[in-house]
This record gives sequence, structure tokens and C-alpha cells, in this order.
Amino acid sequence: MMSISTPVTSLAGLLPRFGDFRVAVVGDMILDRYIFGRATRISPEAPVPVVLVERETETLGGAANVVRNILGLKGRAVACGVVGDDPRGETLATLLADAGSDCSGLIRVPGRPTTVKTRVIANQQQQLVRIDREETAVLPAEIQTRIEAHVLGLVQARAIDAIVFEDYAKGLLTQDMMQRLVDAAREQGIITVLDPHPAHPHAVRGLHLIKPNRAEALDLAGMHYSRSTGPVEMDEALLEASRRIRKEWQVKHLLITLGSGGMVLFSNGGAPLHFPTQAREVFDVSGAGDCVTATYTLALLAGASPADAARISNHAAGVVVAKIGTVPISAAELLQALHGER
Repeated sequence: MMSISTPVTSLAGLLPRFGDFRVAVVGDMILDRYIFGRATRISPEAPVPVVLVERETETLGGAANVVRNILGLKGRAVACGVVGDDPRGETLATLLADAGSDCSGLIRVPGRPTTVKTRVIANQQQQLVRIDREETAVLPAEIQTRIEAHVLGLVQARAIDAIVFEDYAKGLLTQDMMQRLVDAAREQGIITVLDPHPAHPHAVRGLHLIKPNRAEALDLAGMHYSRSTGPVEMDEALLEASRRIRKEWQVKHLLITLGSGGMVLFSNGGAPLHFPTQAREVFDVSGAGDCVTATYTLALLAGASPADAARISNHAAGVVVAKIGTVPISAAELLQALHGER
């Protein structure tokens, strides 16, 4: 394993290995829609901008965005989740397939709408509103069983190298399902990573990594939100949250993203490692967490230490927050970012 002082050239040398690994992404698949336009006046009907639509796009969001980031970094991915049996679900499935994903774990569920988040962006960078269409009730047991069985089959066949759980609280992931898959993966030497949702403090034990943002970490720890009090080593709320999560979840590593403050890695038996942001411009943080999860997982599989995997992921996040919308990172962009390390 490499140390925190690993030269950038050595870190960059890991990127060509990303294509050797296959990751199952299990979680809530979302279709992100963007409506771009110009806002030059206020509506006479209400104190809101009038947006003249110029273009619309549809992209992969949620767990599907993690899949897309893995593929963008030249890794291989299996999408495991659900879409509705509707036109939006067909669009999401097509986008995944066109990106190069294995969609064998994607199930269409009749009567359940595909989760869609629509964002209205004015003047190229100002998000005015987000409109969500979703069903968050727990999925039927039959659907959950099918997805779990598919992932378990991949684990037992050693057809994957890692499992990433992406929880957006849309009714797929349960504590029992994740615990069974984590236990099975551990027996096969397959790493497991969770991007959690505060609505589901599942306390799944034995994960390699949990990756919340600061607010989510406080929620998972059962703590009220409080502002950061300065440097990481002085942020008592953050430090206490990390202690509670690591004790309750028995997780090896906890990577907490801090927005403009970068990210901090907590590992059992070690001092926290803070990685200041590498972003030069921040236009949109949507999708940044997905990028971090994908990059960390591939970097670790390629031979990086947890600290260097976080360091590489921090560079990846610095790239995607300079873009508008949930846009994935490419291997070429990450390589350029590493060589431009500050």
C-alpha cells in the first residue's frame, strides 16, 4: 500500500488499472432532467422569474450516476436497481446501456414511476427550482429478493470486485439485505462501500467504507446539526459523530465530505486526515458525492491505500463541481487534475 506522501506520478500510474475491476452498484436509480433557459423578467402572476427555455437534457442520477462515473474512469459496472415500466424508465435504461453498463440487475417495476429529478437552470448557472417525481414506499419483497439474489450470485461467482450501496431512500435498500450482502462479500474478499441516507440509519456492520457528507454524518450519529467550528481537529461535533458511527457501524473507514472544505478520512487507530479542496471553481455540487464514491472504490481496488484513495477522490470532486449538472469525470480529466495538484 502507498503512504499519504505518495508522489503524484505514482498515483497517476494507478489509473490505467481501473479497467481491471468490476463494481456492482446497488441502489436507487434516478433520471436527472435539466431545463436550461434565460430569466430576464419577473412573472406578473407571482414574484418568480420567467424562464425562456433554450434546451433540455436528461442524464443519469443517483446510483446510476455512480455507474456512469465508474464507466467514465474506464472501470466496469453492473447496475442493480429498479426503474418504472414507463417512458422515463426506458430512457434511464437506455442511457445506462449506452454508457456501457451491464444492466442485468436492472428491473422494471409496473405501476411504480421512475424517480425523476428535474432542475430548472437560468442563465447557465443559477438553479431556480427542483421538481421531484418519485415513489418512496418500500419495494415489494419479490423485487428486493430478485435484486439481492442477482448480487449474491455475482459475489459467489467472484464476478465483481466491489459492491457500492447507493441509498437515496427510494424504497430499495434495507438493513437486512445490505447486511447479508456485506457478509457474503467479506467471505469472498470483496470490498463494500456505502453512500448512506440519514433517513435510513441502518448500522450495517463490516463495511469497508461509509461516505456521508457532514450533515449526513451528524444525522447518522443521532446528533443535531451544528455549523463547523473551524479546522477539522477543532470541529468537536464532527469528531464525535465519527466516533459514534465507527463504533456503531464497525466500519473500517469513514470518509466525510465537507463541501468547500474538502474531505476528511477517519480510520480506526489513526488520526483524521484532512484533504483541502482542489476545486478552483464551484458551480454545482450535485453529483460530487457520487464521483467521490466511484473514484475511491476504483482507486482502492487498483492498489491505493485508503488515504491515497481519498486523495485521488478529492481531486475528482474538484473537477466535477466546476461543471453544471450531474456530469461524470473522465479518466483523462482525473489524470490532468492529479498532475495539477496544489
